[in-house]
Amino acid sequence: MSELLAPAGNIEALDAAIGEGADAVYLGLKSFNARLRSSNFAWNQFEATVNSLHRQGKKIYVTVNTVSQEEETERLYRFLSYLNKIGPDGLIVQDYGVLRMCQEFFPNLELHGSTQINVESADGVNLLQKAGLSRVVVARELGLEEVRQIKQNTTCEIEMFVHGALCVSESGLCLFSSFLGGKSANRGMCTQACRRFYTAETASGQKQGYYFSPGDLQLIEKIPDLMDIGVESFKIEGRMKSAEYVGAVTAAYRYLMDHYQEDRKGAVAAAKRMLSTDFARSKTTYWYNFKTNEEGVEKAGSAILNPNQAGGTGIYLGRISKIRAASDEAKEKARLAAGPNADFEDYQIVMAQLAGGNYDPDPGDSIRLHKKDDSGRVSHKVRSVEFDDDGSRWIDIPRGFSREDEVYLLQTKSMSKHYPRVLPQDISRFRSQPGDEILPVLDLTPVAKNELSYFPEGTYVQVSTISDMFQIQSMSPIRVILELNFETQSDLLAHKTVLPFSKKQIIISLNPYVPQASAQELSETLERLIADGFKIFIVNNLAEIQMLKGKGVNLIAGPYLYTFNRWAVSWLENQNIGAFITPIENNRENILNTFERNVRDRLMVTVYAYPALFRIRFKLPESYDFMYFWDKKEMPFKVLSNQDGTVVMPENPFSITDKTAQLQKDGFRRILIDFSHTKVTRAECKMVVNSIIKSQPIPETGRFNWKDGFYNPEKMEAYKAAAERQAAEKAEMASSGRYNGYGRGGRKNGNFNSSSGYGKNGGDKRKKSNSFSKYSSPRGRGKR
Repeated sequence: MSELLAPAGNIEALDAAIGEGADAVYLGLKSFNARLRSSNFAWNQFEATVNSLHRQGKKIYVTVNTVSQEEETERLYRFLSYLNKIGPDGLIVQDYGVLRMCQEFFPNLELHGSTQINVESADGVNLLQKAGLSRVVVARELGLEEVRQIKQNTTCEIEMFVHGALCVSESGLCLFSSFLGGKSANRGMCTQACRRFYTAETASGQKQGYYFSPGDLQLIEKIPDLMDIGVESFKIEGRMKSAEYVGAVTAAYRYLMDHYQEDRKGAVAAAKRMLSTDFARSKTTYWYNFKTNEEGVEKAGSAILNPNQAGGTGIYLGRISKIRAASDEAKEKARLAAGPNADFEDYQIVMAQLAGGNYDPDPGDSIRLHKKDDSGRVSHKVRSVEFDDDGSRWIDIPRGFSREDEVYLLQTKSMSKHYPRVLPQDISRFRSQPGDEILPVLDLTPVAKNELSYFPEGTYVQVSTISDMFQIQSMSPIRVILELNFETQSDLLAHKTVLPFSKKQIIISLNPYVPQASAQELSETLERLIADGFKIFIVNNLAEIQMLKGKGVNLIAGPYLYTFNRWAVSWLENQNIGAFITPIENNRENILNTFERNVRDRLMVTVYAYPALFRIRFKLPESYDFMYFWDKKEMPFKVLSNQDGTVVMPENPFSITDKTAQLQKDGFRRILIDFSHTKVTRAECKMVVNSIIKSQPIPETGRFNWKDGFYNPEKMEAYKAAAERQAAEKAEMASSGRYNGYGRGGRKNGNFNSSSGYGKNGGDKRKKSNSFSKYSSPRGRGKR
């Protein structure tokens, strides 16, 4: 019998999941999980939950599904040691460093591969199983036949999402939120930039829409087939959803799983009626109705995307128009509703007026608040409604929201149910917390003499087409990296073109997404390329490591095999990988911390690229007749869509070419210039080379996270506190007549308004162009 696995983003959701018959729940604690914006569990709440669920014969899994930087590994080690003592039924993990630590120190912890680990084929599942994982959560972007083939070719347990929000990006490969502000999806801080409102330049003029906001997954009709296949666990998405949502969805899937063998048609119909109160986005079965990969690539876009569908979840209630302090009565209601085990923040409220919606929420209704800048989303149950003398209506909301933030209805009180509490009223006896253990030192393997002959010092240049290989000859790269895609594969296998570099100088870079439907073809292609003389491959997916084992070739871990700490590097070393390309969202400080000087010959650093902000398995619908689009801040992006799927990139490249000399001084003597998904020009090649030689920055480029690193909430709170102190000091000086509002140099303090020069205000009208390769997008304005 398959397991029904439900989310427990908070105590109420835990009660609803168990009350409606979930076999297991998954939850996160206050760190190292991919939903850092959900409530999550305190230490004593978690320990009490494990104790209570095990008494009921239920299971509990903990999400440890983010990547960790080197400076965080000791805290990670202490966290894993704590989990090892408490004894959950499994850890859902992404970081290879967690795999390595658990292999070394905590072999009794059961590990499950997160969907963020990017596995969508039997090869990837089997590699993780050999590494000690007992279950893998396969990628959401798979079809029924692909899941069937995976089950037929592995003995590992398979877990899969069956209901809830979808990412438009291929699993674990989204860099969009990280690129926009360091809030990495791989760090649990995704701001859902894909769901924003964008403006596009089409052949008929500018159009606007939620172009990349997908519908929600609903596989209720497919559950009988998936149970017959033997899928071990069905997962409901929603750790940021209300308890009412969790309860209603869990009840529907529980009913179907228990009754489909008696009356499949009737059970499906009944379960769908139970889901009718799911006030979320439009529903899709995504890839599950397509018979072939090609059909999915062509048609999935229309099935999952709707530009007219807002990015929010639920029924739109309006925007916050006014805010005021909460009354003592409202505060007391919130405190009592939160319960004795709640954190202080759980009952800190203010009162708000809403404007623009068609429904007034009542006490007991569940709402969701979205910050206007997409920096936060919180579910909340309304407890108090107050009226002014003029009839103005106020509801309680959590602190931290402001005017113009949006509010959505998730569930009404009439749909709410009361469930038995999973936790006991008194949890004071549960006192375990992470300790102060010292993480043993891990040294990476020093580079042996002649070990890296296939990975010489120098400049590497990557391209997506064979024609671009000719363009980069003037750069005299020590090695050329050629991306394997539908265009280059055809050319290489048919020997259509005499290559401008010898095969010893060419490295083949493989796609980071390997779905089951194309795995066999890829494996056969690799066999033919090896027989043809290609001996060096950049692997970006675990399946590719499995396919190339024992083939007598050299492997380089690409930027999508995330190496943010030395424990992750060590795990990949144990897969017979000796060289690495650092992830493009990494930063200088963390790279220096991860790689000691005696192992820096193993690393290549990207100094120039148009990073793939997100990758989509399917082609965009025909109605998406644009190449360029921009957000409300007029930041420009470009999109490339073909039979390999879709890639979204920034219009302006990432560049640290002017830092090359410093990198070499630091011991990093292999640098990468990445022209993937772009059409290479001689002028751009010359510009990049000159920047390296002269150590001068290239205009109109960005640094990504190179200098500032990932967004750090603790540092931001410190900056905010310092700013508030400074403002208070200025206010005190002003009140005493000692401050006139002018800063140093006599310039009045205040905000400066600057224009980026893009979009309608900057006079930059982007026109669709047809003058580019099938695989490469043009540069656009030619300003490079």
